[in-house]
Amino acid sequence: MSLAAQGIDTGDTAWLLAATALVLLMTPGLALFYGGMVRTKSVLNMLMMSFVSIALVTVVWLVAGYSLAFGDDSFGGLIGNLEHAGMSGLGPGSVHGTVPTLLFATFQLTFAIITAALISGAIADRARFGAWLVFVPVWALLVYVPVAHWVWGPGGWVLDRLGALDFAGGLPVEITSGASGLALALVIGPRLGFKKDAMRPHNLPMVVLGAGLLWFGWFGFNAGSALGANGLAAAAFLNTLAAGCTGLLGWLFVEQKRDGHPTTLGAASGAVAGLVAITPSCGSVSLLGALVVGLAAGVVCSYAVGWKFRLNYDDSLDVVGVHLVGGVIGTLLIGVFAEKAMTGGAEGLLYGGGLAQLGKQLVAVVAVGAYAFLMTYGIGKLIDKVMGFRADEEHEHTGLDLTVHAETAYDHGVLGHGAPVGASPVPSAQKVKTQA
Repeated sequence: MSLAAQGIDTGDTAWLLAATALVLLMTPGLALFYGGMVRTKSVLNMLMMSFVSIALVTVVWLVAGYSLAFGDDSFGGLIGNLEHAGMSGLGPGSVHGTVPTLLFATFQLTFAIITAALISGAIADRARFGAWLVFVPVWALLVYVPVAHWVWGPGGWVLDRLGALDFAGGLPVEITSGASGLALALVIGPRLGFKKDAMRPHNLPMVVLGAGLLWFGWFGFNAGSALGANGLAAAAFLNTLAAGCTGLLGWLFVEQKRDGHPTTLGAASGAVAGLVAITPSCGSVSLLGALVVGLAAGVVCSYAVGWKFRLNYDDSLDVVGVHLVGGVIGTLLIGVFAEKAMTGGAEGLLYGGGLAQLGKQLVAVVAVGAYAFLMTYGIGKLIDKVMGFRADEEHEHTGLDLTVHAETAYDHGVLGHGAPVGASPVPSAQKVKTQA
């Protein structure tokens, strides 16, 4: 059977293939972004937490996750069914819109992967790797999958029943990862030396490289969510670029005014904040709206990252301050800046829609944030009770790279955090107590 006879559009399919690859690249990009932000003694552990998420989430998604997220609704908008468990019934001839269903499923898989990986930044430097291996698949199935169905699944209550809008993942990805990161940080507790020791990024060039790869992949994330090579994809693409730029500038403006120094870390963080905020709104707002959304996120998130010191929760790499806060900003501002020309119907407050859409967005934010936080807290507590989620104090002090993986990122202790100069970079197996 020809592609045309199957209803497959080759242009849309080619674009979504590229977009899927771009989104998958975001997870290695995140690994570099996070890896550069930690101290040298835990670089490899940080990279591993992202990379292993690719494998763990993929298996869960193929076995049951996709079917539960995008299968026909079976519990009043709360979850899908298991009709496609193990990708049953989905062959090369299956079509979702104008693209192969297998491609659509893979595209959505890449979203689930990076959402799980994002959480690792909140617990950097102090989590047992073995506990993380258990947490990721359980969390993906019990937290991410239901939220994805609520927002994007057929019959999901957020989009189909409430009428809230989320084009590319402000609710399932950004708010869910941020609320989950906060919950897990509270379960595990702060790092040794939190608020006392300097815990600066060890490699800012790596951070900027990671941010650049994230920005590059984000075009697939947002524009790919149009599921076609069309005008909506082009608008989302441009909005993504614009919001990343104003997010960067907004963060630097705050740093200059508050601290007297615009920093490299601030530039990378501001760009990510703007990209986070435009994710839910890139298909609903005009270019002007995108510029404002990005700027608002850059300014507000630059202050939000300091909340952890006032409220005494150790969100190591600012998952809460950037992804939760940025996701809330972007999702709520749909209710202000949404335009009928973009949404096909719904309008925000500034375009004559009143407070109705803003109210819908608020309900979705509160419901998803609360569900993700409470479920993750429960999962984290259970794992902590059964096997322990927090690394041993000795291992945390020495560094998880050596104690868990028996490796170091840098030979001879460069930057002052590894073995002394002239010493063997990796102790003998007899001297290294590993944990799993």
